[in-house]
Amino acid sequence: MDKGLYPSLLQCTIVAAAFKVLLFPAYKSTDFEVHRNWLAITYSLPVKEWYYENTSEWTLDYPPFFAYFEWLLSQVAQFVDPALLEINNLGYDSWQTVYFQRSSVIVSELVLVYALHFPDESLKRYVKTSPLRTKRQAHVAALSILLSPGLLIIDHIHFQYNGFLYGILVLSLVLARKESTLLLSGILFAALLCFKHIYLYLAPAYFVFLLRVYCLGPKSIFHVRVGNVLKLGLSVVGVFAAAFGPFIYWGQMGQLLSRLFPFSRGLCHAYWAPNVWAIYSFADRVLIFVAPKLGLLVKHEALNSVTRGLVGDTSFAVLPDIAPKTTFLLTVLFQSFGLVKLFFRPRWDTFIGAITLCGYASFLFGWHVHEKAILLVIIPFSLLALKDRRYLGAFRPLAVAGHVSLFPLLFTPSEFPIKTGYTVFWLVAFLIAFNRLAPASPRPRVFLFDRFSLLYIAISIPLILYCSLVHQLVFGAKYEFLPLMFTSAYSALGVLASWLGFFVVYFTS
Repeated sequence: MDKGLYPSLLQCTIVAAAFKVLLFPAYKSTDFEVHRNWLAITYSLPVKEWYYENTSEWTLDYPPFFAYFEWLLSQVAQFVDPALLEINNLGYDSWQTVYFQRSSVIVSELVLVYALHFPDESLKRYVKTSPLRTKRQAHVAALSILLSPGLLIIDHIHFQYNGFLYGILVLSLVLARKESTLLLSGILFAALLCFKHIYLYLAPAYFVFLLRVYCLGPKSIFHVRVGNVLKLGLSVVGVFAAAFGPFIYWGQMGQLLSRLFPFSRGLCHAYWAPNVWAIYSFADRVLIFVAPKLGLLVKHEALNSVTRGLVGDTSFAVLPDIAPKTTFLLTVLFQSFGLVKLFFRPRWDTFIGAITLCGYASFLFGWHVHEKAILLVIIPFSLLALKDRRYLGAFRPLAVAGHVSLFPLLFTPSEFPIKTGYTVFWLVAFLIAFNRLAPASPRPRVFLFDRFSLLYIAISIPLILYCSLVHQLVFGAKYEFLPLMFTSAYSALGVLASWLGFFVVYFTS
């Protein structure tokens, strides 16, 4: 263990794993049954039937590499409780099943630990950078990712497998720091896309960075490294062929793509991800009450659209409806700004910044964005948050907003002290640590933005209390949409402000 780096990643991993074991009996969402069903599908059926099986409403809708991952888990699950692998055993959740699936999340998360403490010294792994101050910064940032409240809430209570997927992403980002491992970085990211297609949001930054650094000459963009282009192209094609080749051979790509990209879903997810459309929806709700005074038309058939909490088409009562094409164009537009700078200044820090901006743009302006996708922004940004105090200033509201926005995922009373206590502890511990380690910026900080961050963080406490406790005491079962609307609108303002702050810092650094 390096001197001064205490507690170590290994120590924190052991303690965190022990804490997560205590959460085995906690609330689990329908995603638990989703993954149990996928275990049953991949174990019981031949591969060519995986994307057609529909006994359960929770059909397989992840790319093939994740399906193969479920198949590997099922080979172990058969010795734990064979009943969980029966397709018709819908909703099955014996204690053996719960313990097995919960344990598989913890074990698979070791990929993230490995990525944060990559063991090859020649690659200047993330924590093993040279100056002591930088090494401490990297260590604290790595611990903040490992102990993330987002991963705890989403993976270890709500139930998903994001930890090992972000481990692959972080490892790919670390490998991109050195030219000799750029090819491996690209291969890993291609594999990640074949595990979960949400990472397509980050693909433009990878494309520009690998094109500029690996495929084009360092002195002239008109000098094409043909050998590198062939190696990268064949490698990526090989990865996708391994994942999708069998389904192309069987003529099933149309069916597979229809599962991966269900465009019939509405603009807003059931939990109102804290993005521009949450603010747009909030404004529409407010305008309903003032529309008669302003002479605005109210579409009465749309009054329940964004308050019903269902996945489906989203209609607005006063404001114009938003088309998928609009969200796509806005996403591409705001991603492109960061990509232009990356092309002309292809450094690793610029690459991580472009990755972060791609995550921001897709989250803020995308179609049917899940609140869980905020980790696409928080985790890459964590690698830059300690670069200087201007970056940290933009990170603070994101850290608060991003994690508070996940609270509606855990709506049962018994999980309230866990999600709030753990998140508050993480925010206090790491924001204080970040504040001590972040160096002063050579450029002036934005005074008003700093004041906004402090005010924003202060407001989070009464908001959490109202949405989690006070509302139910005062209104009971009435106005159930209000806590969700307040949480989403509050979090959306924080994410939007953070994006604007990072945008300014990224282009003035």
